[in-house]
Amino acid sequence: MKPVKQPYSQTRALWAITRASFKAIFSNPSAIIFSILFPIIFTLIFGAFGNSGGVNYRIALTPDSDTTQGFYTGLKKIPGVRIITFADTVLRNKELNKGRLTAILDIQSQLDSSDKPHYTIGIRSTTASSNTVYSFVAALDLVRLQLEKMLNEDAESFVDIKEPEIATVKKYRPIDFILPGQLGFSILFSTLFGIAFAFFGLREQLVLKRFYASPVKRINILLGIGMSRLFFQLLSVVVLVLFGHFAMNFTLQHGIITFIEIIAMTIYMLFLLMGVGLIFSSIAKSDSSIPLLINLFGFPQMMLSGTFFPIEVFPAWLQEICRVLPLTQFNDSIRKISFEGMSIFECWKEIGILGLWMALIYFIASKVIKWE
Repeated sequence: MKPVKQPYSQTRALWAITRASFKAIFSNPSAIIFSILFPIIFTLIFGAFGNSGGVNYRIALTPDSDTTQGFYTGLKKIPGVRIITFADTVLRNKELNKGRLTAILDIQSQLDSSDKPHYTIGIRSTTASSNTVYSFVAALDLVRLQLEKMLNEDAESFVDIKEPEIATVKKYRPIDFILPGQLGFSILFSTLFGIAFAFFGLREQLVLKRFYASPVKRINILLGIGMSRLFFQLLSVVVLVLFGHFAMNFTLQHGIITFIEIIAMTIYMLFLLMGVGLIFSSIAKSDSSIPLLINLFGFPQMMLSGTFFPIEVFPAWLQEICRVLPLTQFNDSIRKISFEGMSIFECWKEIGILGLWMALIYFIASKVIKWE
């Protein structure tokens, strides 16, 4: 009798490729150092900075505040004061609750019979800004004294600074901003370098060509190599999040549920970056051109996507560009999930924009990918 021919197992082939690629990653110690230890070191360094430096007051005004009279002019002259404008009330309140605003002022004025303005200054803040709000209230007294000197009258008779309304909120620590940025920074460069160099090397050594001639489906070849990188990057994310939570009190609003949602969002982003790595490995003429392509894609995002500092520090026109970058969407979604306690499904805007990027990237990858 003829032996029964066993059908070729695509699953076993996929697992074999994944396992071999995973072993290849761990055979390179520099990959472990770059992907795991560097982000931890950066987190410690930037977390140590905290809110150091001179005192700065980021102030927002209510929409109907009086900005035409002398009190507003005096407010702008307080050293360290920066008046921030927001498109809507929801965003302004979120920034206040995170401690990114010192206070929201409500400046109201009313003219008396002698056409002198009588001011009422309402102050709303939170416990997240308790380290600066009281010194800011003291600075407002300087404005009152300047008005008194200018008008040669008792300023207290026409400037009423109300007691601050301090709402109790969960404190937004520097680590709650820094660690999501370090997650994005880590997976961006580690995944791009790992995928691009891995596929370029396999292509140059004709390994991909041999795979292509085998019964293994092309999608399994790509997934096998790509998933090994994905698993490795997830390992670095798990280490970084757990280190941040237990060593630096990084906020996981809903505990293990928040942790799982961060991992899910990271997987989504990793698939996007895997497509970018495939594109770079295919269009690169030599391995020396790969770092240039990666840096052209990665460094603008590293600087403009809220990795190390909020994008609100940029001009309004540049902020609009920042908000469509894929790394901005990832960083924002992780901060919303971890600190604000939002569900991953409530981050539909970030998921949608990343989905559009992913569709574009894999369309380009399907056109340029090379097997030899």
